[in-house]
Amino acid sequence: MLIIFVDNVIVMSSISITKLYDLLSVKVGKETAENLTIFIEEKIKTELESKASILATKEDLAREIGNTKAELIKWMFIFWVGQVITTFGFILLFLKK
Repeated sequence: MLIIFVDNVIVMSSISITKLYDLLSVKVGKETAENLTIFIEEKIKTELESKASILATKEDLAREIGNTKAELIKWMFIFWVGQVITTFGFILLFLKK
């Protein structure tokens, strides 16, 4: 990605490492351009690896959804049992009077 400043506006365009090397070698020399492009490649690689490690995969999401569904069903069942017991308790209370 090449960033160019034009009248205080940032213009970003995609550029290959080879093209970047060619542009830099004219301005700063071949050795410096090669070192700079190697540094940029490594920096991009490490950034991608670090970002990829924190991304959730489809399997992670499917597992989490499954766990959430199981928890929801468990708590719904506990709520229903509590409601049934409470309803029977009120019915028995009114039948005794």
